[in-house]
Amino acid sequence: MTKHIGIVGCSAEGAALCYRTICLEAEPLMGRHAHPEVTMHTIALAEYMKPIDAGAGWKPVAELMLRSAEALKHAGADFLICPDNTIHEAMPFVLPRSPLPWLHIAEEVGKEAKRRGYRKLGITGTKFLVRGPVYPEKLEQMGIAYLRPTREQQEDINRIIFDELVRGEQTPESLFYFEQVIESFKTQGCDAVVLGCTELPLLVNENESPLPTLDSTRTLARAALRHALAA
Repeated sequence: MTKHIGIVGCSAEGAALCYRTICLEAEPLMGRHAHPEVTMHTIALAEYMKPIDAGAGWKPVAELMLRSAEALKHAGADFLICPDNTIHEAMPFVLPRSPLPWLHIAEEVGKEAKRRGYRKLGITGTKFLVRGPVYPEKLEQMGIAYLRPTREQQEDINRIIFDELVRGEQTPESLFYFEQVIESFKTQGCDAVVLGCTELPLLVNENESPLPTLDSTRTLARAALRHALAA
């Protein structure tokens, strides 16, 4: 028996990549066309962005995540993941009331960084993520240093994410810009970069990056797959 994975979606592109990764990477482990049972529940990104853009704090975001959590419990899920880095800032309000346990995306990325021997990471993602505590808290607990983009870079990356990537658009200009940001991390002593928006792996990959990449989406999906198979 394997555990039933519940995916709390937020933005469609990142959630879809996470789902596809679980299903495709399960086959070598479980057999032809096999994967654990997976259920995804997604409230529209617009509903999440209302309190975030309004600066209303993370409690309203937590309520949305808990709605999905309850729906997934009802669907039979055994544990939950959320392939959206930004809304993990609501986790302190989610976990005490959650009907099911969660895997934390930043914690899984930190574990992968430790496994690969990285000591200083550049963090990319939405401006809300890189200015917040989601990655710093987990990385500091593991003794991993980190670097944020400049304020100007944060705004530019945020625009690319919300104007392009969440809509499934990837442009050569945006890829070139990200390569420059990652190069600046490299010159400041980073030995890897966190792709801390779940759509970023659709734009940037290991072959195009000046630094090794930590793909938060696929890292979380693989952690969920391991957890499901450990049942």
